[in-house]
Amino acid sequence: MPSRFRLHDLTIDLARQRVDRDSSPLDVQGLSFRLLACLVERGDRVVGFDELMETVWAPAVVNEETVTQRVRLLRQSLGDDARAPRYIRTVRGRGYQLGEPPIAIDDTATNRRLSPWPALAAVLLLAAVALGAGFLAREQKKPVTGPQQELLERARWYAAMGQRDNNERALALYDRALRQSPDDIAALTGASRARAARTCLYNHGADDARDALRLAERATGLRSDDAVAWSALGYARDCLGDARGAIAAYERAVRLDPNDDATRSSAAYLYQEMGRLADALQANLDMRGDPSKVRYREVQIAREYELMGFMAQAEAHYRHAFDLAPDNVFANIAWPAFLFAQQRFDEAAAAIAEARQRGVSRAELEQLDGEIALHKGNRDTATRYFRQALALRPQSSVAKTLADLYASAQVDTAWVGTRIAQFKSTQIDNPWPASRLELAVLSLAIDDRQGAVSALSDAADLGWRDARYLQASPLFRSLSGDPSFQRVLDTMRRRADADRMRVLTAKWCPSELPCSM
Repeated sequence: MPSRFRLHDLTIDLARQRVDRDSSPLDVQGLSFRLLACLVERGDRVVGFDELMETVWAPAVVNEETVTQRVRLLRQSLGDDARAPRYIRTVRGRGYQLGEPPIAIDDTATNRRLSPWPALAAVLLLAAVALGAGFLAREQKKPVTGPQQELLERARWYAAMGQRDNNERALALYDRALRQSPDDIAALTGASRARAARTCLYNHGADDARDALRLAERATGLRSDDAVAWSALGYARDCLGDARGAIAAYERAVRLDPNDDATRSSAAYLYQEMGRLADALQANLDMRGDPSKVRYREVQIAREYELMGFMAQAEAHYRHAFDLAPDNVFANIAWPAFLFAQQRFDEAAAAIAEARQRGVSRAELEQLDGEIALHKGNRDTATRYFRQALALRPQSSVAKTLADLYASAQVDTAWVGTRIAQFKSTQIDNPWPASRLELAVLSLAIDDRQGAVSALSDAADLGWRDARYLQASPLFRSLSGDPSFQRVLDTMRRRADADRMRVLTAKWCPSELPCSM
């Protein structure tokens, strides 16, 4: 079968996995290219959902919505319009087909154009032989892959897919590898990360993260110089809310392996949450490899821009991540949260609805929808959303607080008092700034405005910088106009502005910002 095809003004090279328009490459990679290749290989035939899922995604298990989202991304990359398609047509109820039959390109003619001189062709042939010989020599030196390595490779493949079901498949394989070899570092760290992901990404309780911590501690005990083990330890601590312990483990991993961009970005996220905005941005910009391979980096950069007041740049990155990474859990949360803080409530609600259609089920989205309902005066609707948030994350303290507070029109002051006492006895040493927002909500429920402002001031001291959210949320509406509340907001803005100036005057200031260097 030919390897190069013409489709309208596109040149599609299946062997090199490349798409060009007028000799300029387009950003069509990974699953998007595999989807396009599948359609090209079938000519002008209609390709059904089952065939696409089997050819492009197998052995991963996906649904028709995943296929639809990937077609949308491919169309965006090609500049195609679903309403007037040139390249990919939707055949209702059946699947997809190319807009016209692809035309095979004569590779022989192409090779003659690229190699006009026989001597040059000989040199290229010798170079190809030498390159092939070197590759074969390296391959012959590689050890034969045994059953354990094959098991771990398949587990890593599933884990990299970034979806709940595939995380479970990865975990099952890692556990199987551990049963065969309990001290295998790769199996220990892989099982640790998959268990922590259950807690951090997929609404499981803290027990999974505790198991993850135990596995990672065993791995670092066996190999104290293993960067991957320290990264897994950081992730487990991260998912348990131990921000300082997580930062220490992440930083040790990066010292052991300075090329570990993913772990560097994980540390950057925690810098961001602790109010170290310039440090977070610098770490996210200091990538040693391909930044696009760091899964949540763009969302983090958008958040750092937002908190430092670079709103246009923040919006561009949030929207890009939301549009081009429909399976990115945090992109599906961050974009509507950004719109909410901008008081663009209808747009936020629409983004939440789209995230749900993509299969994202997160307590954060339910809480946002509840706050939007409160803003619109729909208390009953808000109560329903807060209950759904609690159902998704029964172990979440803030979800329980909101669900119980809004369960009745009458505030149970005794319950609130007990809840505040419990919070102060169990959460007072919690380093996460957002934890103090829950205490502020409880204080406002019993009209303790001074207690609420004190809690928000503590949040600012711990690193909370999102003054816009506090102004937008109906949870804090009763503080509007309170001078002490305004002073807390001013403190947050002033500290964020200090980081903003540090970025603008830094040598590493990104070119998309109005740098002063």
